[in-house]
Amino acid sequence: MAGLFDPLELGALDLPNRIAMAPLTRARSGREGVPNDLMAAYYAQRASAGLIISEATGISREGLGWPNAPGLWNDEQVDGWKLVTGAVHHNGGRIVAQLWHMGRLVHPDLGGGQPVSSSATTAPDFAHTYEGKKLYVEAREATREDIQRIIGDYVTAARNAIRAGFDGVQIHGANGYLVDQFLRDGANFRTDEYGGSIENRLRFVTEVLKAVGDAIGMDRVGIRFSPNIYVQGVEDSDPIALFTALAQRLEELKVPWIELREAHQPTSAGAIPTAPVSPAIRAIYSGKILVNSDYDGPSAHARMAEGIADGISFGRPFISNPDLVHRIAIGAPLAPGDVGTFYAGGTEGYVDYPALQEAKAA
Repeated sequence: MAGLFDPLELGALDLPNRIAMAPLTRARSGREGVPNDLMAAYYAQRASAGLIISEATGISREGLGWPNAPGLWNDEQVDGWKLVTGAVHHNGGRIVAQLWHMGRLVHPDLGGGQPVSSSATTAPDFAHTYEGKKLYVEAREATREDIQRIIGDYVTAARNAIRAGFDGVQIHGANGYLVDQFLRDGANFRTDEYGGSIENRLRFVTEVLKAVGDAIGMDRVGIRFSPNIYVQGVEDSDPIALFTALAQRLEELKVPWIELREAHQPTSAGAIPTAPVSPAIRAIYSGKILVNSDYDGPSAHARMAEGIADGISFGRPFISNPDLVHRIAIGAPLAPGDVGTFYAGGTEGYVDYPALQEAKAA
C-alpha cells in the first residue's frame, strides 16, 4: 500500500510525495486580479508539497466574484503568475492553476453584470464585495452561445496558465460554483440537452474538459469535486448515481487525476455530509484520486491505508504550517492558523508563519 511519502505520477506530473496543498483563496491579488511578489513568497514557502494547487483563479471578469482573488484572462495576470511559478520551481516544487467560474455566486459589483448559471436561480446567503456583504441577485440561464463562450474562456485561461509557467491546471468543479451548478440537480433545472438526466448534466463538464485537454494536453488536466456535501445552495438528490456516471466519463476522457473534497464530519458551515462517494468512484475510475477535508498527519496516514486515496490534499494546515510536509514526516505538532487574517491582505497571517525550526529558535 502506498504511503504519504511515496512518489506519485499524475499524468505529466511526477510528484516526490503524496501530500498536496489544496486550493486556498487568500485574497492578495488586488482589484485587477494580478499576482505579485508577496504571493510568490507565500507559495515558495510551501514548495515542499508534492503538488501545490493554486488558489481559485478566475477565467474571466464575469466569472470572478471574490474580492482581491487572482485571474488568468490577460497578459498582466500571466506576468504576475510567472513570479509565483518561477519561485515555486526555484524551490523544487510543482504547481497547477485552479480555473474558476463562480456562476451565480458572482455579484454584479464584481462581475460587471447579471451573473450566469445553469438555470435562473439565486444563491442563498450573501456575496462578499468590496463594500461588504450583499444579497446575491438572480442569475440568468446560460444560453448555448454563453456556454460556448465560457468554454472558450476556460481554454484561454488554460493556455495562459501554461504561458505563466504552471505545470498544469485543475478545473474547479466543486463547492457550488458553475460546473457544480450544471452537474447537480439541486441547481440545474434546464429542459434542454444540458439539464434533466444525468447524461445531460454531464455535458457541460465534459465539453470543458475536452476543450481544455485539446488545448494543453489532457495529461496536464485535473478536476475537483465536492460530491457528498450541500455547499452554497447546491446538492444532488442521488450523488452516488451522478458521480459514478461522472467517474465513467472521466475514465473515457482519460482525465489523469481528480481531487475530492469529501467531508467526513459536518463542515464549518454546518453542512452534514452524505455517504462518501470515493469508494464508488474508485471501482470505476483508474486515474489517481486525491481526497481532502480536515485531515491531519495521523488521519491522513489512516486514510491512505484504506487503499482508495492515492494522495491527501491539505488546506488550512498549509496556511499556518509552511513546512507541513516536514512536520507530518516527523510527527511534529501543527501550528494553528489565525482565521481573522485568512483574507485580510498583507503579510500578516500569510508569509509570517514560522517553519518548525524557526519556531523553536524564537
